[in-house]
Amino acid sequence: MRALKIAATGMAAQQMRVETISNNLANMSTTGYNTRRAEFADLHYQQLARAGTVNATDGTLLPTGIQLGMGVRPSAVSVTLAQGSLSATGGDLDLAIEGKGYLEVTLPSGQAAYTRDGALKRSADGLIVTSDGHPVGPEITIPNDARSVSINAAGEVYAYFDDAIEAQLMGQFNIVGFTNPKGLEAMGSNLFVETEASGGAFVSTPGQDGLGTVRQGYLEDSSVDPVREITELIEAQRGYELNAKIITAVDQMLSATTQVR
Repeated sequence: MRALKIAATGMAAQQMRVETISNNLANMSTTGYNTRRAEFADLHYQQLARAGTVNATDGTLLPTGIQLGMGVRPSAVSVTLAQGSLSATGGDLDLAIEGKGYLEVTLPSGQAAYTRDGALKRSADGLIVTSDGHPVGPEITIPNDARSVSINAAGEVYAYFDDAIEAQLMGQFNIVGFTNPKGLEAMGSNLFVETEASGGAFVSTPGQDGLGTVRQGYLEDSSVDPVREITELIEAQRGYELNAKIITAVDQMLSATTQVR
């Protein structure tokens, strides 16, 4: 009976949905995290009688035919791009991107990665880096004797010193955009890498080319809605149970068949 395999695909699909929801809830406090959503598509259909074929008995055309579905399959786990709320931290190097775009990060291998996690730090040499120690491009170094740091909406970084009245420009952050940011590959640690699906990165000044601006002293919260995730978790659990009941029903039907004398 096909129903056994069909129900098995349904259970596997609901299991993936629960795993996706679980990951969302686990990252409800992760800076700059965007909600993921599991998407599904129906499997191949077995054509027992194709629509539009001639009925052999009287020559009329079948209006619908007989198509039996083979179940469901995962088609994607897509990212729901949404601006998280901004939380004030007061940190000199805490940055939130208000709008579209990412900060560029240089990995130890030299590969470029991208993030919306603006919880930046200073290395022992004064270089502005991420929490994992990766330099943020373009590289900006703050001297050790700097009294404070100011970053405006355009990403310009100014340092104030005790022996000078005017602030000194240390550099300017860029914002990186993509034609299809949903095509970026997540690699953990709030980092993404470019893929063929995302298209090439284009670098711009904050606030230009449709990209967002920079807010100093703020961090972007996760966009996960716990109430919605719990609701979807209940739906996924019920879907799993219903598919399990189908397997139980088929098992009972097969058992009745074997007992026929």
